Amino acid sequence: MGKRCLTKNYRWPGTYHITIKVKNWKMQPLGRITGNLSKPDGDADAPRVELTPIGRMVEHELLHSISSHYPMVEVQDHVIMPDHLHFIVVVNKTIISKSGREAHLGQIIAGFKKGCNRQYWALEGITPITPQGKTDTPQGKPAAAGNGTTTAGDEAPTTESEIAHLRPAVYPQGYKVPSNASTGREPLFDYRYVDVMPLREGQLAQQRQYIKDNPRSRLLRTSNKAWLMPHRATADSAVTLPALKGYLHRVCGHHAFDDIIWESIKQRLLLKDGRVVCDSYGDIDLLHGRLLPVVCHRRDAHLFPIQKERCLTAAAEGAILVSARISKGEQEIMDAAIRHGAAIILVIDNGMPQVFHPSKERITLCATRHLLLMTPWQYAYRHSAEGISVAECKAMNCIVQALCRQDDAWWKTGA
Repeated sequence: MGKRCLTKNYRWPGTYHITIKVKNWKMQPLGRITGNLSKPDGDADAPRVELTPIGRMVEHELLHSISSHYPMVEVQDHVIMPDHLHFIVVVNKTIISKSGREAHLGQIIAGFKKGCNRQYWALEGITPITPQGKTDTPQGKPAAAGNGTTTAGDEAPTTESEIAHLRPAVYPQGYKVPSNASTGREPLFDYRYVDVMPLREGQLAQQRQYIKDNPRSRLLRTSNKAWLMPHRATADSAVTLPALKGYLHRVCGHHAFDDIIWESIKQRLLLKDGRVVCDSYGDIDLLHGRLLPVVCHRRDAHLFPIQKERCLTAAAEGAILVSARISKGEQEIMDAAIRHGAAIILVIDNGMPQVFHPSKERITLCATRHLLLMTPWQYAYRHSAEGISVAECKAMNCIVQALCRQDDAWWKTGA
């Protein structure tokens, strides 16, 4: 959450995708997801966020206060979610504060949070206290925006009557009142934030679409909680460490496998009772179908058309294809199976963190029982440019066959 790019000057022009989380995310203080998944975007009943008064205040601060203090900073696409917010911010020229001093992106975010905190405390009836123990206003009234981010023309509450009007006597159904509303001064937001700079062509467009799709994706996940969350150790591959090591010795050769590589693989594997197990994401009932492994070998390249035809024929007859989808041939077969409406299982090359967000396409496929994601690996952060070793690829192919209880040459003789 708090890492910054060491080579980037955050005072200079740039474009950023910002994510800020609320401090107490379990309370969902900014709103709730509502709508109908069957309705398209733009429809009145499409998935959306119904904001609480706190959420409306945050949106107002985001769209008005930042640009009023820093005219060179433009907030574009945004979404206020129940427990976090995303927005695209464009810095058009070097950031200069109203006092004439250079500022950086972190100071802008900090000022935005401070203004939100003051109004949050006011809406919750908490009188802000200075470090010296005095109220922030001479009359003891809650301040509207303690850092001055709200201008005279903004519609922020400034009196007790206005605050009382905005603060509902009873929260709408589905909202949760923070438990410390009358006793504490916990800030609204986590002190950290995430900034992602679009560097590749098309990345900014992807980030804009991600922001737009957030309410729909959240509703999709919460409507399918049984499937759209990681499940731990759902499949026992029955592969022991000695068996896997022997397999890798046979298929990798000395140039791609040695004791050092084996130790790194062994440390990453998910194990239970000495055997490799897999975590899953999706409908685990797919594991009870007729499973067939899809592994494409170079030695069989001349037979690929036959392999593809037999795999897709089996899928059309109800078999579930299982693959690590590493080689181009495997990608072609598995993608074709999806296009034809078949269900597939993918063994992926990294583990699943507690908060796991596959792509929008994969979430949709999982929700419709067309995809199950499996992994034999513990989760580890990896840069997108990092690849995987030959031995790791071969290990996943071994797990694919073990899950299917079927040799990968089944298509040559029939299953």
